[in-house]
Amino acid sequence: MITLLSKLFIKDRKNYESAAVRGQYGLLCGVWGIVLNLLLFAAKMIAGMLANSVSVLADAFNNLSDAGSSLVTLFGFKAASKKADSDHPFGHGRYEYIAGLVVSVLIVVMGVEFIKTSVGKIISGENDTHFTLLTGGILALSILVKVYICVFNRSIGKKISSPTLIATGADALSDCIATFAIIVSAVISNVTSFAADGWCGLIVSFMIIVAGVNAARETINPLLGTPPSKEFVDKVSSLLLAHEEIVGIHDLVVHDYAPGHIMISVHAEISDKSDIIEAHELIDNVEREIAEKLDCEAVIHMDPISTDDERVNAVKQKVSEVLLSIHEEVTIHDFRMVDGNTLTNLIFDIVVPFEVKMETDEIKKEADRLVKTIDKKYNAVVDVDRKMV
Repeated sequence: MITLLSKLFIKDRKNYESAAVRGQYGLLCGVWGIVLNLLLFAAKMIAGMLANSVSVLADAFNNLSDAGSSLVTLFGFKAASKKADSDHPFGHGRYEYIAGLVVSVLIVVMGVEFIKTSVGKIISGENDTHFTLLTGGILALSILVKVYICVFNRSIGKKISSPTLIATGADALSDCIATFAIIVSAVISNVTSFAADGWCGLIVSFMIIVAGVNAARETINPLLGTPPSKEFVDKVSSLLLAHEEIVGIHDLVVHDYAPGHIMISVHAEISDKSDIIEAHELIDNVEREIAEKLDCEAVIHMDPISTDDERVNAVKQKVSEVLLSIHEEVTIHDFRMVDGNTLTNLIFDIVVPFEVKMETDEIKKEADRLVKTIDKKYNAVVDVDRKMV
């Protein structure tokens, strides 16, 4: 159904990196989710009252909260689609992440309320539920509907890189498990005197809380700032290195304010023999190319490097190799050699992953010690960068 609706209402529907297309998908998934969850709420309310079951009633109000969550999702996508302004020059894309966080909090709050209700029924010890085939049929149908909601939210969420839709899909999956547990408790309550309804409600409540916490983690991380995906880094690298004048890149930094609102900065290495006017024109063209193909703003710093000095290249290679003893992902750039009467300064930047717990001064000392294993007259003059991608 979502595929059909997207064909009908979303122009250029496969352009998943477009902010406009993402907003339309968010609107579509939100409205469809509200409709389905309201239908499930009404059906489960009837079933819960007929069966006098706290777990079914709790599950019904869980669906009502899901409808509310979809409303929050709609708000998030609507707010995120607003254009940049003087107060928010980087756009409003992170409203989507905030919406996802609100959804997560609503899930947790609902889970806590379910715990209170379930504990009350456990303490009373009553086994006054009356499940019928109608109740079971409604619950079984709701599982199928929730599986469908999970599938389309996760599928669209992954396509448009939306943590909000992925979180909504995860919540729907937890609802499926919870409803199945209610069906099991109904069977137990009908064939035994054990008050399974309250205990099942308690289990369902904890599952809802866990789902909410996990969903919150998925939305908090991009708000704090996370490294870009390997796929995105590979795309940027491929576009840059496709130009033969660019012999290397480093210091790639990605500022993610939500898809469609991404800014990157990177240093591109170009031969120091290049014509500066031509090199500047090349960089301008590459910036425009990245903006068009990746829907992001790019700022490229041009680094002139020596590409034909065999001595410098050979020493740089040796230094790169010995520094791997610090960490296998350590890299260097902006490498220069300055010869003196008694010492040769090796001047370079070293990029170290965050997994290396050494302090900056310790890294500098270790780098100097390692380059001296190549030649005692070498002196390392190092700037330390942390790996951002």
